[in-house]
Amino acid sequence: MLAERGISVDHTTIYRWVQCYAPEMEKRLRWFWRRGFDPSWRLDETYVKVRGKWTYLYRAVDKRGDTIDFYLSPTRSAKAAKRFPGKGIERGRRGIRLPRSIPTKRRAMVQRSPN
Repeated sequence: MLAERGISVDHTTIYRWVQCYAPEMEKRLRWFWRRGFDPSWRLDETYVKVRGKWTYLYRAVDKRGDTIDFYLSPTRSAKAAKRFPGKGIERGRRGIRLPRSIPTKRRAMVQRSPN
């Protein structure tokens, strides 16, 4: 396009433009690129510092790495771990589609029961 208008630009200049502006364009266009539903979630648990206090972060992400839901807990307990997927299931009852499967770190699959 630039050559058609008589503008001479080296290919490395265009490469630098792409490296500079592509991340910003991707951030601004991400809202328009909303993808369809992904039937598989992954659960992750991490220890993070929030406002100076260490807390446990439970996260549900889809295949692409987009965060679906998260839960912060001050303690690491079975109760907190079980409460987190329950939040996602409650949201599923309100119109958000539930996943087909939820693999955990131990590769055990939590299958959704067919209704």
